[in-house]
Amino acid sequence: MVDILIVDDDLDLLEVMSTALARPDRRIECASSGEAAIALSRSERQFDVVLTDLNLKSSVSGLDILKSFKFEHPSTQVILMSGFSTLDSAVEGVRAGALDYIGKPFDIREVTATVNRALETRVPVATTPAPGSALPAGLLGRTREMLEVYKQIALAADASTPILVTGESGTGKELVARAIHEYGKGNARPFVAINCGALAETLLESELFGHVRGSFTGAVSDKKGLFEQANGGTIFLDEIGETSAALQVKLLRVLQEGEVRPVGGQRSVKVNARVLAATNRDLKVEVAEKRFRQDLYYRLSAFLIQLPSLRERREDIPTLAGRFLRAAAVRASRDVQFTTEALELLSAHSWPGNVRELENVVERLVISCRTDRVSGSEVQTVLGVYGPAASAAAPSTDSPGGQAPAAGGHSVFEQLPSLDELERQYLQYVLDHTKGHRTRTAKILQIDRKRLYRMAQRFGVSFDRVP
Repeated sequence: MVDILIVDDDLDLLEVMSTALARPDRRIECASSGEAAIALSRSERQFDVVLTDLNLKSSVSGLDILKSFKFEHPSTQVILMSGFSTLDSAVEGVRAGALDYIGKPFDIREVTATVNRALETRVPVATTPAPGSALPAGLLGRTREMLEVYKQIALAADASTPILVTGESGTGKELVARAIHEYGKGNARPFVAINCGALAETLLESELFGHVRGSFTGAVSDKKGLFEQANGGTIFLDEIGETSAALQVKLLRVLQEGEVRPVGGQRSVKVNARVLAATNRDLKVEVAEKRFRQDLYYRLSAFLIQLPSLRERREDIPTLAGRFLRAAAVRASRDVQFTTEALELLSAHSWPGNVRELENVVERLVISCRTDRVSGSEVQTVLGVYGPAASAAAPSTDSPGGQAPAAGGHSVFEQLPSLDELERQYLQYVLDHTKGHRTRTAKILQIDRKRLYRMAQRFGVSFDRVP
């Protein structure tokens, strides 16, 4: 016979869950308070699975119940439920031994599947204290997609294996990397980050591995690379998909052998830094097309965290916008709020630049709004500068008749070119201006020639066609 305890101060939910989980071979018990659950944890009664709400209306929280059961009965599987999911609570719960963390409102089928998994994997779970790290600024959200990211961060925090974070530009990959470092055991050690696509290959190699004096023009002294600087801590390789094949070979050696050879050096140096990498590319496609080494991809993707785009978690947009608004208002010494229409338009926008774009838009709204209330029409104006709104954008009641300004029934912003098209046009404009001079073009765009070639290839721009 299997014993299951459900803890929640919502009596209707207790009834629904106990009915859904009932089976002939199960005994279901319910507790409507944290104190009752703690008392059961200290009794002779042995529960196989405990499902508990995290935020109970008492001085006892779901985390207290989790810790009590894991102390008294280590083999009991505990599942946390919460309608107020945060990274801190997810990390603390996983570290304290929770099997899983389910956000409310939930699909009862998900709960049933999680309980079934708990019953199939009843093994003692080690407990470790949660660190006191603060939530990294900007990493915010309570949707199911973000809750999954929080759980992955909690699991990755103390992992020694390389970790790959993927997602579109602006989704917060570096924030995730910093959170993994901050919640890990080595958080007192350095966290160093580098954008692999921002430097020329020779300079990037020197930055990563260091160099010895005289190894190239300007190398007037020995220099430690970032792998050595991060010793005992974490090195974050952003946009690793931009690295060359030659550099990928050297990175693979670091992962396999735990050592680097400085540029111009004759001896290798042992290093001990955890490697976190990120990319907005699909590395599986890059591997298939021979642009990324398969063996390096396998090394990096042993632990993979996929970040959702902002349009995949629209419910988080008002919360994120609110945080950015408060921060921007403080910087501008203003007291500004959103109207309902403004939030509706922000929530409906497609956000190709994701959270980073949202933050920039809110900053501009705070600076440009004429009153202490950001209106829907002001949101439409600013979004028009950044790109087209989503086709399903909510209408603004700030315009006559409650309709957004439109021609032929469509928002004027839907007629604007995409960000990619604007970037292509600008690249062509600079090439025309420099008469196809690649070095000058790269300098104006503030990128290296390697990235210039990739941009031209991506947008179908031919240097031969430049007059």
